[in-house]
Amino acid sequence: MKIGSYTVLAVVSCLLMLLPAKAQTPLSAYTDANGFIDVQTLTCAQLAGTYQEDADMLAAWYSGWYNGLAKKHYAHITRAKSGEHQLIVYCKAHPNVKIIEAIDLLLKNEGK
Repeated sequence: MKIGSYTVLAVVSCLLMLLPAKAQTPLSAYTDANGFIDVQTLTCAQLAGTYQEDADMLAAWYSGWYNGLAKKHYAHITRAKSGEHQLIVYCKAHPNVKIIEAIDLLLKNEGK
């Protein structure tokens, strides 16, 4: 690597450090006085802005909820992870949509 390349790399690294870091918000920030989260009111921005382990837990909860409604009692791990990824991608693009509305849309589009 030439000295010019080191300079460019150093400048880029410094510029990246100056970018504001987006703080993640734990799901516990959305609990009521009794420690419950109203999953029907959470928005895509809240899902996309939380920690990965919180997003994983929430996605598993929604999966169980929807599978329970459909009277399904099997878990397809690969499909669940793929669905969570699709949900988060959709949510990042549509932060004002409620999560349940995003899931509903994605489930409807899955059958097409």
